[in-house]
Amino acid sequence: MSSPASQPMARANGVPDPAALRRDYLSKPLVEKDLASTWVDQFRAWYAGACQPEAGIPEPNAMIFATADAHGRPSARTVLLKGFDARGFVLYTNYTSRKGRQVAANPYGSLVFPWFAMARQVIVVGSVERLPTAESEAYFRSRPRGAQLGAWVSRQSSVIESRAVLTERLAELERRWPEPTPIPLPPFWGGLRVVPESVEFWQGGPDRLHDRLRYRRVDAGTGVGTDTGAAAGGEWVIERLAP
Repeated sequence: MSSPASQPMARANGVPDPAALRRDYLSKPLVEKDLASTWVDQFRAWYAGACQPEAGIPEPNAMIFATADAHGRPSARTVLLKGFDARGFVLYTNYTSRKGRQVAANPYGSLVFPWFAMARQVIVVGSVERLPTAESEAYFRSRPRGAQLGAWVSRQSSVIESRAVLTERLAELERRWPEPTPIPLPPFWGGLRVVPESVEFWQGGPDRLHDRLRYRRVDAGTGVGTDTGAAAGGEWVIERLAP
């Protein structure tokens, strides 16, 4: 856990000075012997803890998803985790959105789970792939009807004149598919899976000496791998990073 900021609130022009805001972390050290043998088991344990009411995290499945275009220009946004297993982390989106276009051109990305109230972060780096249509279809069917219509309404990331564009489009689609008519899966909408090549577990420590333990996939034959270039099907190593 972390302690309240101990210094006076410095202000410039009536606004708190970001450089003056400090919080000391008093967490128990994160050591290698306490880690699970696999990243997915370790993530499952931390995620379960973040979901507990006493953790004080309103949306533990919220994660920052960073992508880059074919020229390396990055962008990031907060999205919601919809599933995870040993294959990776799943989210859903409009494939014509900015992130959808970027991963089509440059199929790599990074996730950050910012569990500040617990003085923890999980940072994922890996390749990004589309889910099979059948998996996207199954998830789409589980969504509330309004969310299904919303997927059709919004051409995500495109410029629109006003909110009226959305409300008018929604009314049009409600007439096209009145209840209980099933709403089809949009051909431009579905799931993405971030397939990890590294998963880092960060825990805040006193005096900014944080604990950073990373699971990294390496080629089973050579032992070589990088944050964004490990070979699929390789083995995993656990290593400590300097804070």
